[in-house]
Amino acid sequence: MNKGIALVTGADGGMGTIHTRTLAKAGYEVIMACYDVDVARPVYDQIRQETGASLHLKKVDLGDLHDVVRFADEVKRDFGTLQILLNNAGVLCHGAKNSVNGVEYTAAVNYLGHYTLTHALLPIMGQGTRIVSMISLAYAVGKIKADFLSETNDKKFNRFTTYGNSKRALYYFMLDVAEEWKKRDICINVADPDIVSTGIIRQGNIVVDKLCDWIFRPLINTPEEGAETMLTAALNPEFEGVTGCCFHKNKVRKHNKRFYNNVAERELLRKITREALTRNGIAL
Repeated sequence: MNKGIALVTGADGGMGTIHTRTLAKAGYEVIMACYDVDVARPVYDQIRQETGASLHLKKVDLGDLHDVVRFADEVKRDFGTLQILLNNAGVLCHGAKNSVNGVEYTAAVNYLGHYTLTHALLPIMGQGTRIVSMISLAYAVGKIKADFLSETNDKKFNRFTTYGNSKRALYYFMLDVAEEWKKRDICINVADPDIVSTGIIRQGNIVVDKLCDWIFRPLINTPEEGAETMLTAALNPEFEGVTGCCFHKNKVRKHNKRFYNNVAERELLRKITREALTRNGIAL
């Protein structure tokens, strides 16, 4: 039974593979949005063979706003509706890197690319659509400053605070649109998977990474365990109609007032997001 169309970004990654497989088994036709389709193809082939589901492997660079718009236009052209959108893809850069749009790359992929994609797909979303974005416990140490969506350099770049900033921005994005999109019967939430044993936690140091493999990884969530919370928000009938929430350990948790009530940061994020889109000629 085809329950509709689901789209997963980073669908060939550690948790992305679990999300894709679970949605396919649940009866959804899944669009696998991946950075490199050649790398993703073995995952695509395996899941299609396991489930017999209809899968669509498509390329998108979330760090390139114009490619995100191109991809969204392709999806809108080929699919009339979208029932589930999982903004799952994420990067944690080891060094300073900027996107083609003049934005620090972590912020470009984790936040601005997903922000643009979600808005661009809005015309094919409607009653019952569930959107879930992957945040992280790192959002609690993030902070939105005026240069968040600017270029970076080696002197000011810090991988962990930059990553936390991008996840804080995804959280604020969810809060800002949840009430507005509720009028369309669209639900948008975020999911915190805790620390998960995926490639994103590698540090680029062979000794540190080996020690991490031996000592740290056995103590943290597997990709299957990490994926559960996002899938709960997207699929569990218990949470139908629930919007504007943060899911953690498969449950809705209370908002931290320190972040939820940070009006100044939320307004600053809206402002610099509009500016970043405008200077790149993106109209949503």
